[in-house]
Amino acid sequence: MRPLSCVSGCTISAPEDAAASWAARSLLDMTEIQLLRPEGLFASPAFSQVAVVPPGATMVYVGGQNAIDQNGKLVGGTDAAAQTRQVMANLATALAAAGAAIEHLVSVLVLLVEGVDVQAAYAAAAATLGSAKTPPLVSAAIVSGLGVPGAMVEVSAIAAMPDRAPAE
Repeated sequence: MRPLSCVSGCTISAPEDAAASWAARSLLDMTEIQLLRPEGLFASPAFSQVAVVPPGATMVYVGGQNAIDQNGKLVGGTDAAAQTRQVMANLATALAAAGAAIEHLVSVLVLLVEGVDVQAAYAAAAATLGSAKTPPLVSAAIVSGLGVPGAMVEVSAIAAMPDRAPAE
């Protein structure tokens, strides 16, 4: 372990290989939101492994979105792809309300009801998430049910927007 000094004067210990990585990147220089796929971890085109959000970024948290339209009706019946398309449209609408978009996503949690056609749901979600330059972190879980009767897919998300302070 090697001691490292942080910006506020504290000291932390990190493994030798991490120390070099940390030393190369000053916390004061972190101004961009980074979605990373580190060497040594599975490199998927569908998701990133690590998100680094610098101080000053605007965070947007989107609660669980189901396939409910603006009139409160479940869309898609028992079609996982149709439900997922509505879920993703709802996610985009929620993000837009906060001034964000799909490309600002840093993390997405997908809940699928047991027995759902996972491949169909994935393909429908990928059609939306694929518009991001770098894919967000993605976690998924199979659950026995969701709060909305008949809903088969639920997505919650975290987005981060760079500081939009005016340039001097």
